[in-house]
Amino acid sequence: MIEMTLWQWLLIGLGAFLAGGVNALAGGGTLITFPLLTAVGLPAVAASITNTVALCPGYFGATLAQRADLKDQKRRLWLLIPAAVLGGLFGGWLLLRSGEKLFSGLVPYLILLAALLLALGDPLRTWLRRKHGTDEGEHNMEWAAFPTVALAAVYGGYFGAGLSVIILAVLGIFLTGSLTKLNALKQALALATNVAAAVFFLFSEQVNWPLALVMAVCALAGGMAGGKLAGKINPTILRWVVVVIGVVVAVIYFVN
Repeated sequence: MIEMTLWQWLLIGLGAFLAGGVNALAGGGTLITFPLLTAVGLPAVAASITNTVALCPGYFGATLAQRADLKDQKRRLWLLIPAAVLGGLFGGWLLLRSGEKLFSGLVPYLILLAALLLALGDPLRTWLRRKHGTDEGEHNMEWAAFPTVALAAVYGGYFGAGLSVIILAVLGIFLTGSLTKLNALKQALALATNVAAAVFFLFSEQVNWPLALVMAVCALAGGMAGGKLAGKINPTILRWVVVVIGVVVAVIYFVN
């Protein structure tokens, strides 16, 4: 158990609140919370595990908010949620098998990858709107989405930042339907991935529960606040702020 000052607790709580809001508006909240956890003394693997567990309520809130767009996608949910769960479990297993030294060495590259994925979010959405904007039908490539969703979920269980962008890209390639419906499906699959990894991590003895509980409450509050601010804050600007933060953090990790 690490010892923390009151100011460090407040910083972690604020970071989780901002991460919840950022995830609700633009995505990339892990690029805020993960570096904060390592900054207060948590080892990299424990920080990633604690972060995954703590941010699950935020994913649940986002999925709940878009449940209306999932009602006529039950076939896809039954098919793809198992892929997300299996991938999340395997990604979590890989994280625990990696060990502290290997994962710490990969961290700056993973953060840069997450920042790149976040930067590609707007071009991806523009492409999806052109491809699926008015098409509400389904086609027979749903099974082809299973292995690619599973692979994306492996990354999600291992680190997680930028997972939503990867899943949305996969869905856009293999499935048809409006962007709104694909986005709702993406939220459900991201939730399944993170919950699967989080359940696996419960038995790892590496979850810092005091931090996870504080972060979960603050992230949930931030997600609710972010939902209310939707339409009032430009998500593109916010997304690029998070991208810049991610690049700066990666550089700091490289230097250290």
